[in-house]
Amino acid sequence: MMDVWDGLSALTQDIVLIVALGLPALILCRLVLRGFAPWPLIGALLWRFRWANALFVLLIAISVGMGLGLLAQERGLREGTARAADKFDLVVTAPGSEITMMLATVYLQPSDVPLLDGATYQAIAGHENVAIAAPLAFGDSYGASSVVGTTAEFVQHLSDGEIEGRLWKSTAEAVIGALTPLQIGDVFEPAHGVGDAAENDAHAADLTVVGRIGYTGTPWDRAVLVPIETIWEVHGLANGHAPERADQIGPPFDPDYFPGTPAIVVRASAMWANYALRSEFTRDAQTMAFFPGAVLSNLYRVMGDIRQAMSLMSLVTQCLVAASVLLGLFILSRLFMRQMALLRALGAPARFVFAVLWSYCTALLVAGSVLGLGLGWITAMILSRIISARTDILISAQIGWTEFHYLAGFVSLMTLLSLLPALAVLRKPIVDGLRG
Repeated sequence: MMDVWDGLSALTQDIVLIVALGLPALILCRLVLRGFAPWPLIGALLWRFRWANALFVLLIAISVGMGLGLLAQERGLREGTARAADKFDLVVTAPGSEITMMLATVYLQPSDVPLLDGATYQAIAGHENVAIAAPLAFGDSYGASSVVGTTAEFVQHLSDGEIEGRLWKSTAEAVIGALTPLQIGDVFEPAHGVGDAAENDAHAADLTVVGRIGYTGTPWDRAVLVPIETIWEVHGLANGHAPERADQIGPPFDPDYFPGTPAIVVRASAMWANYALRSEFTRDAQTMAFFPGAVLSNLYRVMGDIRQAMSLMSLVTQCLVAASVLLGLFILSRLFMRQMALLRALGAPARFVFAVLWSYCTALLVAGSVLGLGLGWITAMILSRIISARTDILISAQIGWTEFHYLAGFVSLMTLLSLLPALAVLRKPIVDGLRG
């Protein structure tokens, strides 16, 4: 049976699952309403107690909407963080924490890490299967923007060639990210340090913005990119080139004049070569090579355990919500207990009265769930904008199949529980109901 299920496409599995989750509600609707058409009476009840009904629907919608919004946001966060690492196929650093180096390299989080020397860089850059070997240099900033030293080749790779203006031609020029608060032609002075640790004294270097890369949806959109020689020079170090080639920008670098780099972003000449390069560059204790995507997968695995715990908490919360909804249905059913007793006194079949009560409760649940779907979409959109603004990672949370499965399961469960208030009204003697 599992082989058949695994053989189905993802879309088919989603459709089958949502049908299976919604089927109990459809079957129950067919059984309860068989032979009856209580819609005019239900419409009258909905209108007669419209304000109480509207408040109840709103409470259901808020509960459902928050659940759907959080589910969609969690998935959007995973997709956004994974997308931010797309341009970083393989990263080579000094041995240490892969997570720390991934956060520093991909997400530009300040970290104090060891450096790779010139000989190591030359061995990596000169490898026959390496197409790009871009050294990075961190540690400076301009306002809230990190100033990152690298090569023009990496800027082209990061931006897919979408550059307004031009690339730098000297160590006094810079290219900015799409969200950096600078404009082409502006002149600025970088400061030593990043964020709260940045020093007030700026480096004695005036840099001119000559280009802006296209929007990438990553923290690099707020970065200021400069030749790596600029970072070395403003800190009083050699610029990676021998004195006779001191004006050169970019590779090849001279190992004897290479001050060091905390990370090298490697792009292989072929997909298969990435795995060979990772194995080769982690053979000794000098370097560590890792795939940022694989590190993220490990993080997601840990987050998956946390997500299971949170899902259990969410399940408990939803049980409490279901109990609250059920209690509300009991309270609402008492509003028109006199009308139902009168119907029974006039000879209406008990099953008809039961169908009216159940349909009334179900109508409120369905209306609240549909409204909650819209609120969930709005919640996900608002949360995405907040998180994107705080992390500079493009988060695009959309309502998907997971949320529809959640909604179908919730509606089916609550339609089953709606049988209870309908039965409670029928169990009350007609005389007591007329007395109200």
